[in-house]
Amino acid sequence: MLKNFDMKSFDMKGFEDMQKLGKDNMELAMKSFGAVSKGMQAIAVEVADYSKKSFEEGSATFEKMIGAKSLEKAIEIQTDYAKSAYEGFVAGATKIGEIYADIAKEAYKPFETAVAKANGK
Repeated sequence: MLKNFDMKSFDMKGFEDMQKLGKDNMELAMKSFGAVSKGMQAIAVEVADYSKKSFEEGSATFEKMIGAKSLEKAIEIQTDYAKSAYEGFVAGATKIGEIYADIAKEAYKPFETAVAKANGK
């Protein structure tokens, strides 16, 4: 197999180009991975904050309900808590949705730049 190998036909420039392409693609992948990793950390922080706040509000509501003097007051406390919990959930879900959208944008940026370069823009 190597008997027919002709050193003249071996194109070193092509080999170097392939190495550069591989290196460039690895750099793009690492930048993209970095953006995803950073975004996932932001989501983890957001979820932890939401969980802590939700637990604290639930505990406070439970204490208020134990101290309620009437059924009407207990229902009022429960209704206020349900409304607050729903609003908090929607706000948290919206914020996490925005973080996911930002992750997608940031992860795509390195590839977008590479495509623009490849197209000569």
